[in-house]
Amino acid sequence: MTLSRGQPIDLYQIHFPNSWSNEAYWDGLADAYDLGLVKSVGVSNYGVDALRACHARLSERGIKLATNQIQMSLLYRWPIENGLLDACKELDVKVLSYSPLALGFLTGKYSKENLPSGPRSKIGEQLFQDGAYEELLKVMGDIAEKHDGTRSQVALNWAIAKGTIPIPGARNIRQAEQNLGALDWSLSGDEEKLLDEVSAKVTGFLTPDKNPFPRKDVNTGLTMYDS
Repeated sequence: MTLSRGQPIDLYQIHFPNSWSNEAYWDGLADAYDLGLVKSVGVSNYGVDALRACHARLSERGIKLATNQIQMSLLYRWPIENGLLDACKELDVKVLSYSPLALGFLTGKYSKENLPSGPRSKIGEQLFQDGAYEELLKVMGDIAEKHDGTRSQVALNWAIAKGTIPIPGARNIRQAEQNLGALDWSLSGDEEKLLDEVSAKVTGFLTPDKNPFPRKDVNTGLTMYDS
């Protein structure tokens, strides 16, 4: 690794857990920090046990684990339900929530008659099998209208309300500006609670077992990924 334009990298993350030698990767993060190559270090897609183990390993060298980049959205609530989000808060690890718009399914652009192409079409079919997903979109639409915003901004503000830093994608300037507009307003406590209640009833989206990340370190038996 070399310095970027002579300056240390702001954040250096392990992109996903490995099947072995995880401690060596954590030591690599610490070495990069000690050498002044990076300002902070983090991980991605780490479950509760792996998060605690990496945090402890870095702490031995006086280095803070800054981030855990994980999937979380109104349609992917597993980090809330399995305690991962709470563990991050306990250890003061910032959560970067990726896919906060749930592959576009929280934008309101899809319908039963207008499903996305490719593998996402099957997800769309499953989401529209009962009325829970459509009820969520309706509630999101009502909240968006109240704030003169969009469903995408509702989804992003829900992620922010949970204490995370959402990192949405954008394919054009309009989408980027729309994402940025989420910072102009915030959800009320009642709106957040309503979104929690309605989204908890939705089924048919991705589940952790469908993701490709290694579940355990084959050498130590440490559970690396849970959501």
